[in-house]
Amino acid sequence: MLSYWVPVGYALFLWWFSTGVILYLDKRPSSTYRWSLLGASLVALLSLWALFLVRDSASVVGAYVGFTAGVLIWGWMEMSYFMGFVTGPRKAPCPAGCGNWRRFWLAIQTSLYHELAIVAAGGLMFWMTRDGVNQVGSWTYAVLWWMRWSAKLNLFFGVPNLNEEWLPEHIRFLTSYLSKRPMNLFFPVSVSVATVVMCLLVVSALDLSTANFASVALMLAATLLALAILEHWFLVLPLADAALWNWALDARDRAQAPGASEEAADPVSMRCGVAGEPKT
Repeated sequence: MLSYWVPVGYALFLWWFSTGVILYLDKRPSSTYRWSLLGASLVALLSLWALFLVRDSASVVGAYVGFTAGVLIWGWMEMSYFMGFVTGPRKAPCPAGCGNWRRFWLAIQTSLYHELAIVAAGGLMFWMTRDGVNQVGSWTYAVLWWMRWSAKLNLFFGVPNLNEEWLPEHIRFLTSYLSKRPMNLFFPVSVSVATVVMCLLVVSALDLSTANFASVALMLAATLLALAILEHWFLVLPLADAALWNWALDARDRAQAPGASEEAADPVSMRCGVAGEPKT
């Protein structure tokens, strides 16, 4: 049974640590962004190379390498957007009085180039591993993309916790495209579908012998999906999830985080009905 908990622990650590690093770098002065993204680009290129090297490796190590590469490449995607390097043609707040369809179309324009970059990178990853037995990295990337869109749609339709204080100042205009409400009809559907898929992955992993490639790959994917589901619940439950990444936030960010006292928060940045993009 211990062999099943090792991939769970590894996926949990990688999710927590990589999210914290991205939050930390996003909150640094914009003058540091070029160097941060340069470093992330080198890591992403090495990760692509690692995907190619392990595509024919049906080993436990190969599963971990593929999974790590998928997460790191996704991290580059998140950094490139939140640092403002790859976004979209629209860089202005949503005009007042927009209906839902127009608001949605304008919101798409704020990240259109980024979405195309995600598709291109995903296509490259699947092409690189198309004839290999190890496609863990490509499917890891696909899971992250799926759950990111699920979170974005929930934020658009409306949830109570919008986490705008996590956004760098230069993209806080994104908050004008989203809405704040107790719940939306899409939330239970999206969470239920993801939960069913996660359970199927866990059952499939438990049906296999321990410590082999397939079981480890399935548990890594299931854990990542479970963490994405948890992040969805953070959008609707009164939980101070920012405490998970206190080490990556400065004092002002911690004061603005959900669960912090209202007196400690910056009144200019307090939630006021609409807010920002999901966390990475």
